[in-house]
Amino acid sequence: MTNIKARAQDLNGQIVEWRRYFHQNPEIGLDTPLAEAYIVDQLQEMGVEEIRKGVGKHGVSAIIRGDRPGKVLGIRADIDALPIGENTGLPFAATNSRMHACGHDAHGAMLLGTAKILTENRKDLPGAVKLIFQPGEENAGGAEAMIRDGVMDDPAVDAIIGLHTGNLWKGLSSGMVGYRYGFLMAAADWFTVTFEGKGGHGATPHLTADPIAMACQAYSAIQTIVSRETSPLASAVITVATINGGTAANIIDSSCTISGTIRSLDPETRAMLSERLKTVCEGIAQSMRGRAEVNLTLGTPPLINDREITDKLRKAAIEIIGEGSVAEVPEPTMGGEDMACFLENVPGSFFFLPSMFGEGKDYPHHHPKFDLDESVFWIGSAVMAQFAMTWQ
Repeated sequence: MTNIKARAQDLNGQIVEWRRYFHQNPEIGLDTPLAEAYIVDQLQEMGVEEIRKGVGKHGVSAIIRGDRPGKVLGIRADIDALPIGENTGLPFAATNSRMHACGHDAHGAMLLGTAKILTENRKDLPGAVKLIFQPGEENAGGAEAMIRDGVMDDPAVDAIIGLHTGNLWKGLSSGMVGYRYGFLMAAADWFTVTFEGKGGHGATPHLTADPIAMACQAYSAIQTIVSRETSPLASAVITVATINGGTAANIIDSSCTISGTIRSLDPETRAMLSERLKTVCEGIAQSMRGRAEVNLTLGTPPLINDREITDKLRKAAIEIIGEGSVAEVPEPTMGGEDMACFLENVPGSFFFLPSMFGEGKDYPHHHPKFDLDESVFWIGSAVMAQFAMTWQ
């Protein structure tokens, strides 16, 4: 078998080139035809024959079959960008008011690197690997769309892995691998509440039923659902992110809308938060002579890593970069990830590859100046390829 570490290091320049193509041509949601065509071209050039495009609209799946018997491993990478104008000043910066500000450009490139290594080592590969290039991770239901299109079937996937790069978790330096058993990321749900009252003149509020006042009361009361109704040991977040109402300083409008997100880890807390938010908003509106229409949308479930697969992934990472560079992520994040949808279907693990510059040069995910340390990309490809070769 090829020395996977050495081969991945040799490939890093190519992985960077792939990443820069994705970065310069960002697409959002499920509408990723450029990325789809590019991925298909690169896989065909590698000699991958079983390629399926149009999965979940513009997703790609491909199968690399090994010469040794075994199970089917899925490896997933998201490929969509964000509706953010880029301000990095990079020579390959996007100019279409969209941006890869979350590392998905690198995820797609690293999976191509993994594909390259595995196609060169078919004779030693057990079973098969199904590559999954997924659009629509950023709130567009891409994982569910691909699952509905049968990406986990024919052949059926027995286990799945994936990664996230960037600077999501503190305490790990660039080029390390972070893993975690069990809960890693939160369920991400969404709400919109429209408060309806009676409009009128700003000088005579007693003749109105003010929906902005209802929204303000609800904003404060919603926070007590977490601080006074949720166990301090259960992680939970309710964020009101928008409030829209009114047209002029002397007019009390007849409606006001708030929206936001609910984050949680365990199912019981998740159900309670949504139910109580609805009850609180409706009760406040009614007490102030109005009504509230509450719309709740269940998003991605919590991301839960399988212990056995995660342990094998940890060992694969140690083989590539050494035990001192592999560390357990200290705590979950309340960020959501639709990799969780795949992990509801089969056991698997999602790991973290930090790619920061340090020295005050790093910006958070979803920031117009977000960028990545390209020198560590080979590690992601190598760890995924090493796992594919050894997990059985």
